[in-house]
Amino acid sequence: MKNTPIPHLHTLLGDYPNTRAFRQGQLKPQNAVFDFVDATPPHSAFKRAVRGLEFDICELAIVTFLMARAYDKPLVLLPAVIFGRMFHPFLMYNPEKGPLSPGDLAGKRVGIRSSSVTTVTWLRGLLAREYGVDLSKVRWVAFEDAHVAEFRDPPNVERAPAGKTITDLLVAGDIDAGVVAEGGGSDPRLKTLIPDAIATGEAWRKRMDILPINHMVAVKASVSQAHPEAVREFYQLLVESKKAAGLPKPGELDTAPMGLEANRRNLEVAIDYVYAQGLIPRRFAVDELFDDVTRAL
Repeated sequence: MKNTPIPHLHTLLGDYPNTRAFRQGQLKPQNAVFDFVDATPPHSAFKRAVRGLEFDICELAIVTFLMARAYDKPLVLLPAVIFGRMFHPFLMYNPEKGPLSPGDLAGKRVGIRSSSVTTVTWLRGLLAREYGVDLSKVRWVAFEDAHVAEFRDPPNVERAPAGKTITDLLVAGDIDAGVVAEGGGSDPRLKTLIPDAIATGEAWRKRMDILPINHMVAVKASVSQAHPEAVREFYQLLVESKKAAGLPKPGELDTAPMGLEANRRNLEVAIDYVYAQGLIPRRFAVDELFDDVTRAL
């Protein structure tokens, strides 16, 4: 048999508890060399992932992936969640500027990193479906454009002033609410807009029977076709890395579920939210996000 050199795959993957054993070399691949890129935080490289297709395998926000597929980027999904999380605590407001409730946001100004941020997308869906907010009547104040270059913000999105942060604008009263990545840790004057956000979020999650996915893994379609054993091994090393970290801990929520069926419901709801907000032109079927290699993982 002819010896085939093993592929070197340009890889974007953050260092989290569930990826650490793999990311730091404690687990040794046999079918590929995964050349990890240093990008902290990983989302700082997502534009490179979908605009220049720089990475063979990459951690990617689920909304970014869905939008990339909508614009025919040659990426397929692996059924591997890097992390999901409850997003309720990240919607903040400044009580010093007056009372506000989630249902009051129509006509208000809300700060966001960009229109296509996954946490923002989950929160917009929650505001529309749980609190009856007409999203088209909210003035969204965005700091960045979308990861996918072809997407254009709708008319009710404006660009934030340079040199400011969402926290700055909230403290000054220049916006009414904002999606703050560090939640209440950003400034003690800020409070969660959703009352009792953690308990409310957990009750919502149980009722919806989902984990709100944030980041998953995508692979170039050409890489999956040319190196299926490397793709399978990458997935298996993620499984083993998660086990090495002892996750999920007994009695705790699994925030990194693995496998297609474990994530089918999560993906169905994510697709529904993204479509309803006009970020993709049609509802994808879950199975079409994968190819024959990744669908079977």
